[in-house]
Amino acid sequence: MATHFFLGANSGAGFQNLFSELADPERALDIMILKGGPGVGKNTFLRELGRTMEDAGLDVEFLWCSGDPASLDGVRVPGIRCAAADGTAPHVLEPRYPAAVDRYVDLGRFYDIAAAKQDAEAVKTCTKRYQAAYARAYSALNAARQVELDAAASLDFDRERAERRFRGIQLRELRRRGNQEGRTLKRFLGSVTHQGAVWRFDSVDALCPRVYEIADSFGFAGSLLSRLHRTAVDRGWDTIVCMCPEDPKRMEHLLVPGLGVAFISTRSGMEYGGRPFRRVRLDALVRTKQKASLRFELRMAALLRDSGIEALREAKTHHDALEAVYNPYVDFDGVRALAAIEAGRWLSYRKGEKA
Repeated sequence: MATHFFLGANSGAGFQNLFSELADPERALDIMILKGGPGVGKNTFLRELGRTMEDAGLDVEFLWCSGDPASLDGVRVPGIRCAAADGTAPHVLEPRYPAAVDRYVDLGRFYDIAAAKQDAEAVKTCTKRYQAAYARAYSALNAARQVELDAAASLDFDRERAERRFRGIQLRELRRRGNQEGRTLKRFLGSVTHQGAVWRFDSVDALCPRVYEIADSFGFAGSLLSRLHRTAVDRGWDTIVCMCPEDPKRMEHLLVPGLGVAFISTRSGMEYGGRPFRRVRLDALVRTKQKASLRFELRMAALLRDSGIEALREAKTHHDALEAVYNPYVDFDGVRALAAIEAGRWLSYRKGEKA
């Protein structure tokens, strides 16, 4: 089975980073940290690795890039306790237990350095342009977020009724498994990208046949989900918590695969689209005396977010141009050959062979 998440996200606070949550080095067998610049083949390497693991019948978690949701930032294969990720800026990773657990994989060796130096000015120009576009994108997303926060501050939320509803869900769904505390995996379910908002609810459906859809336009579900999460972990269940890109300390979605149940937040721009097991309408517990002002603020936030997405498109265009400069100077056959070697190393762990 394949699942799909993100470790990075674009937000009003800039790039949000969960790459430290890739895999637990205390339990992992092998973590590869890919190094190398733009266009060097990190996505190619990760795709080859993931495809080979899938072909071998292993479950694979694909971790996508918020800058380009068609490009991979990482893969994780929990069945053999292995993972690999792009460890370059803006999500730099360093080994905690070098070689014993985690290690560098240098893809920069596949650059033709002498040839690349001939295009140094083009590289500098494209780099400055895409970085400037990202700065504009984050400025617009920040403005959108501030408008939304101002709008939410004017609302009256019936928290007591919401808590009663969630206590009932907790009693029905979160039975005790054992005395050992469950583990937690942090992810983003999606991000604002150059394609607009991208959310991987397909992973929710793959892992959890029972889905509680929580209509939550103003971010009130976070503390309620946190209580469900704490109960699930205390009762022995492993969980996947998907944090809010705008506020990575706030939970937006909770998955408990062992129970086959998920609790997902939805709002405009983050629609589920599937058929939920139950719907919880937190929006029905929200009151405001300033409806006209609220509608205006939400329209303004949407326009500002659209401006941010347009700047992300521009950033993508300049980054594509940068990779196009490098691509002729990269030995992609060498990248694929190295991916095959490393895939063989991982598969040898499954077979109990000495790598």
